[in-house]
Amino acid sequence: MNDINALYSLWSEKAVLDADLIDELKSIDGKEDEILDRFYRSLEFGTAGLRGVLGAGTNRMNIYTVNQATQGLSNYLNEAFENPSVAIAYDSRIKSDLFAREAAGVLAANGIKVYIYPELVPTPMLSFAVRRLKCSSGIIITASHNPAKYNGYKCYDPNGYQMTDEAAQKTYDYIQQVDMFDGVKRMDFEKGLEDGIIEYIGQDVYEEFYSAVETRQVNKGICEKADLKVIYTPLNGTGNKPVREILRRIGVKDVRVVKEQEMPDGNFPTCPFPNPEIKQVFECGIEMTKTEKADLLLATDPDCDRMGIAVYDGNDYVLMSGNEVGVMFTEYLLSSLKEQGKLPENPIVVKTIVTTKLVEKVANNYGAECADLLTGFKYIGELITNLEKKNEADRFIVGMEESYGYLSGIHARDKDAVVASMMLCEMAAYYKTKGMTLVDLMNSLYEKYGMYLNTLLNFNFEGASGMQKMADMMTSLRENAPKEIAGQKVVSVADYKKSERVNVETGEKAVIDLPKSNVLSYSLPDGSGAIVRPSGTEPKIKIYITAVAESREAAQKKADEIGESMKKILGV
Repeated sequence: MNDINALYSLWSEKAVLDADLIDELKSIDGKEDEILDRFYRSLEFGTAGLRGVLGAGTNRMNIYTVNQATQGLSNYLNEAFENPSVAIAYDSRIKSDLFAREAAGVLAANGIKVYIYPELVPTPMLSFAVRRLKCSSGIIITASHNPAKYNGYKCYDPNGYQMTDEAAQKTYDYIQQVDMFDGVKRMDFEKGLEDGIIEYIGQDVYEEFYSAVETRQVNKGICEKADLKVIYTPLNGTGNKPVREILRRIGVKDVRVVKEQEMPDGNFPTCPFPNPEIKQVFECGIEMTKTEKADLLLATDPDCDRMGIAVYDGNDYVLMSGNEVGVMFTEYLLSSLKEQGKLPENPIVVKTIVTTKLVEKVANNYGAECADLLTGFKYIGELITNLEKKNEADRFIVGMEESYGYLSGIHARDKDAVVASMMLCEMAAYYKTKGMTLVDLMNSLYEKYGMYLNTLLNFNFEGASGMQKMADMMTSLRENAPKEIAGQKVVSVADYKKSERVNVETGEKAVIDLPKSNVLSYSLPDGSGAIVRPSGTEPKIKIYITAVAESREAAQKKADEIGESMKKILGV
């Protein structure tokens, strides 16, 4: 505790740039637990950048942790690039605009050209700007869909996707060498603007982004014909302007916005968990349907890279899962392109290993390849970039994660809820003209291919002891692989850290040609299975369950049994 108290004293003396930090440090004087929690470790910088609770200390998001990271990034960029430049964006979270301006000032003081959006914008618009402005890197200040007490700092590489392991490691090594109080170069933001080393991103870049998104329509004009009624919530985030603009452009005339969640507000007063996976975020929108029904409710998370929907189905609004939306996009895009004679040769649909296998079934039905990649949209971005290098970018149809992240087109290299919202409304309009809801569409796909039910279990492990417990669990699973799950024999085990898949019966091993990752996957004879993965951004272990059966009821029963069995195996 002596070292931690010394750190606390140092911060109390030197942390003078933000009055909130001064007040917080005074308020915890003599409170050992409070001091320990803020200083027992430093926020780690990885491929997802930094993420943490806002506040004072090395284990918090604040001006000093942001500036230290930016100085480390500056040192890396000045070593790796000639005349480097960086694009910066930020969301609606508490202090996001402050952190963005501070980061811009640090980069500028290190001689690095900065392009910064003049207002909050979605994450995909940062990805777009990095490539459009030929930047060496990008920074977005966001904690995506985490609760209000969090903020984060994500870095992008020149291709417009999040930093790869190698670049992140080099940046982290530089960050480690920076004294956060005395080792950071700073320039006043306004001075940087005057000198021209900091420049606001112009409206021409916005317009090019919108134009690129619009090109992803496959049935132009369908929204005007269908008289689609939409209720939209940006969840007090960045989607408000861009999503409404793109829906206006494609002819969705009837868009009502949830007033309580319309304007930027990092406190998220009506949605403490601003995550479109949670039904609670739709409550204000559902209340609006009491006066006038809507065909669908649309929600984008605070940085507008994830999109969730609830669909009116006879007498209620049904929340559709990220997996289901991904399956429907696959069906809609491939069937429409085939019908129009526009399906490219060797089309490719891209998903993550934890996304439903039903996507592959649908893709294969249209002769499309389905690529399975690790969790993290940067891997999808990397695949698109490699296709582009071979002049095969037109093969890319859609990319997806089960956690409500989608991308159609190559304008961004990250998930994009602006284009996803457009595609979703177009798809809903198309099936509405055929007398179908999206629930009807999904049920027809289950009838054709079988019921694939995907569920997710989350287990939180807070603090230093929690991180150790998660590591111990994964070690134990590797040393004692389960032979049975829910009464079914495990037929194969995939260990993505060892890059191998083992046939349990024969002992035969196959190489997994993906980057190493701390993930374990167990397959059962009927196509069901479970995947265990510690989160890359939060202190939690996730269990992804797939249950395959002939009916929803049977699949639900099987999913529950697999879940209970996995909880026993993990001891949670």
